[in-house]
Amino acid sequence: MEQGPTLLPLQHCKIIHLVRHAQGYHNVAGEIDMASYNDYALLDASLTPNGWNQVARLRKHVVDTGLGSGIELVVVSPLTRTLQTAVGVFGGGEFVDGEIAPPLMVNGVGKSPHPAVSSARCPPFLALELCREHTGVHPCDKRNPISRYKLEFPGVDFSEIETDEDEWWNADIREPDEDLCQRGVEFLKWLLRRDEKEIAVVSHSGFLTHMVTLFGDDCGDTVQQEIRSRFANCALRTVILTDKNGFTKKPSQSINFPGGVPPGPSSGSHLKDKIERSLSQKN
Repeated sequence: MEQGPTLLPLQHCKIIHLVRHAQGYHNVAGEIDMASYNDYALLDASLTPNGWNQVARLRKHVVDTGLGSGIELVVVSPLTRTLQTAVGVFGGGEFVDGEIAPPLMVNGVGKSPHPAVSSARCPPFLALELCREHTGVHPCDKRNPISRYKLEFPGVDFSEIETDEDEWWNADIREPDEDLCQRGVEFLKWLLRRDEKEIAVVSHSGFLTHMVTLFGDDCGDTVQQEIRSRFANCALRTVILTDKNGFTKKPSQSINFPGGVPPGPSSGSHLKDKIERSLSQKN
């Protein structure tokens, strides 16, 4: 049966911009030989020069379309390649000496050095483990200590991450697909509980792909393909996240207006009494 239009209250919806990180050194090595993903030389792989070019192109798109003006928060996976992509695309541009606020990223992070990135004129950045890549076995998906990231990305908030060392990654066990899918659901619930209405998320191919394939069964073929298609490096896809069941906290603000008769002495109750008395006298 063909699905018709869908109506949902705006206060239970959020605009989410999903972004996959730009090209990392592990992507290049993996295209040559899949066994390279097991190479510890690629631990927490950073962006390639081409990856930084992809970042620049996406940043230009975000600026030219005005997309960045509405973003209230950038949520980012705590790995070098995603942090670099996030600050490069949504950050404040090249850091200028003398700025009071700390940079989002200092100069020279990763194997392909890049100038420091300013934290001025941009939304806050928050690192979160929930949206990191498929964990385990592949060293490229193992993160560095948070204490190191705090030095390299001083303008990013790492307060949501509980441990300095990576306790999610296991050298011998790859995270099961069903666990990754469930983590995607928990991440979406986390987003719904946030107060922000428009959020950018910078994550990974495996995580994003597993998450979006959970959706679209109730859509036509075209829309389903748009939801579930693979994320290329530095691809951006904007979606509407909805809370159909109202399981999150009641929205603190709503643009809806209830209408009806306002409470209090001006509610018209005296008119109702007058009419009732008039009808009673006629009877």
